[in-house]
Amino acid sequence: MSNRRPRLNGRLLKTQMALIAAIFCSQAAHFHLRGKEPEEAKSDQKEKREKTAAADSSDEWRYLFNGEDLKGWEVSKFAGHGDVTVKDGKMILGSGLNLTGVSWTKDYPKVNYEIRLEAKRVEGYDFFCGLTFPVKDSFCSLIIGGWGGGVYGLSNIDGFDASANETTAYMKFETGRWYDVRLKVTDKKIQAWLDEKELVDVPLKNRKFSVRADIELAKPLGLSTWRTTAALKNVRLRKLENEEGEDNEDEDEDEDEDLN
Repeated sequence: MSNRRPRLNGRLLKTQMALIAAIFCSQAAHFHLRGKEPEEAKSDQKEKREKTAAADSSDEWRYLFNGEDLKGWEVSKFAGHGDVTVKDGKMILGSGLNLTGVSWTKDYPKVNYEIRLEAKRVEGYDFFCGLTFPVKDSFCSLIIGGWGGGVYGLSNIDGFDASANETTAYMKFETGRWYDVRLKVTDKKIQAWLDEKELVDVPLKNRKFSVRADIELAKPLGLSTWRTTAALKNVRLRKLENEEGEDNEDEDEDEDEDLN
């Protein structure tokens, strides 16, 4: 038997060398990622938030809740309301006899604005986010999780509340889950989204907006719950450009010309 070692095929040798190099690079990248400093990770997260904010807004958001106390808010004087506290950066609206809520005490826009917040039902079976807001010289409420826990919509449109108008809809809301609530009021319409899913798109023209009598104390801008404990955070508002108003004026001028 010969002691000579078989000669390796040149192509096979190159393939093996390339495979070894690939494995080495993969391992090096793995250890680099594992060794990434916490400050670098924080920097990446901050950059991501800044990019998201820049894409989301042409104007600056104004935070209405500072996460430390109820500055700028007062507890709405609903009969039999629950406790309102601040804990771990969240506003807690405790379950009451019926309604529990807070009302904004500082300046606010009446139109061409957007409000965003995060809300979750901590315990209870009814609405955990009742957002009462101005619509020009009127007011309205966006109800999330009402009438037994699954109804959302606007109260009121032409005298009909969120359980009985064209915005009435149903979905299952999970206790303990955060939901991203977004409301937009312009010269032309009211829109609302939940976790980026559009819930409401209602034109203002020839419609009458109001609030239910039992939630009047939430005006002009308020947050409330019904027999439910809720947690709220990241409550913020931004003003929008008055483009819709300018468009409406142009439309009115065109109509006047047609009549003449």
